[in-house]
Amino acid sequence: MVQPYQEEVPDTTDIAVVYEPLLPDSLYDYESITYPDYFLDDPLLNLISSLGSTPQVTNEGATLGRVLFYDKQLSANNTISCASCHHQDKGFADGLQFSTGFEGQQTSRNSMAIINTNFNRRFFWDRRASTLHAQSLIPIEDPVEMGMQLNLLENKLSGIEYYKPLFETAFGDSIITAQRISFALSQFMQSIRSFNSKYDKGLENNFADFTPQELQGKDMYLGGQFSCNNCHITVNFGGVSADVNGLVANPIDLGIGAISGDPEDEGRFKTVSLRNIELTAPYMHDGRFQTLEEVVEFYSTDIQAHPFLDDRLTTNNTVGGPPEQFNFTSEEVDALVAFMKTLTDWELVNNPIYSNPFPE
Repeated sequence: MVQPYQEEVPDTTDIAVVYEPLLPDSLYDYESITYPDYFLDDPLLNLISSLGSTPQVTNEGATLGRVLFYDKQLSANNTISCASCHHQDKGFADGLQFSTGFEGQQTSRNSMAIINTNFNRRFFWDRRASTLHAQSLIPIEDPVEMGMQLNLLENKLSGIEYYKPLFETAFGDSIITAQRISFALSQFMQSIRSFNSKYDKGLENNFADFTPQELQGKDMYLGGQFSCNNCHITVNFGGVSADVNGLVANPIDLGIGAISGDPEDEGRFKTVSLRNIELTAPYMHDGRFQTLEEVVEFYSTDIQAHPFLDDRLTTNNTVGGPPEQFNFTSEEVDALVAFMKTLTDWELVNNPIYSNPFPE
């Protein structure tokens, strides 16, 4: 019998919360979720996808991954799941400037949205994880986020009855290992694919449903003087590089520089996809901007000088050159924001196959 969810359980390394996921009699179909041709035919997206370690999504693996993703028992005290910082209704971002870990501490960076991971090259703001498999386990072990040692997690999940048939169905037997946990989580995250926005429908009907304001924003974004798509590229509206975008002249958070020790990497952070950006506020690695209008205003008038400022943001198109000031009018700000909101995939954020399987 399913028991009500218990918020806290003492000595939680050994004692599991008594609750079970509610899964459909027939598995949700994750395998058939395929990208449209305009994704698959893009040479750059194909290259990015081929460079990464992309898990093969199966219905059984993604189902197990969905349970793991939402299960708070993956944390040391049964209070935090992956989904605690990646909410479906927020485009699998958090909605907070910084996330709250299992003991109430805050993370040091804003939670990144999970979307179209096929076309990501390295993960996290500082790109420290080279594969989705590696990324999936890092928050579990993180002393602030979930605080769980992987060997203890293997033992803990082995004692939870509902995991035995799920692992057996996904992998052929019920043995639970950290590697299998990462494979299942990766399959679920890999299945979170976004391509049903107003923009996507516009590609099919020549943007017949766009308002004049949205069309103006599209033209500004894709070409002309501003060319936002120089950084947020392809139909995924993302990037593969980590760049200095001029948030501050002397960054406290060194980004990739904290890992590499190279001064040229200080203040360099991953360029994210703008798909579902309407839902993923606050923005930037430190969550400093609450609205898209603030983001656009920053790029309009407030890009800061930096020795390694990205050349796409300088007046002379050289690294570290004088910051470009685009000086958008209020009409142009509103148009760019209106266009970015056409990238919202409402089907994705309401799709039950990505929802919480545990009773709340």
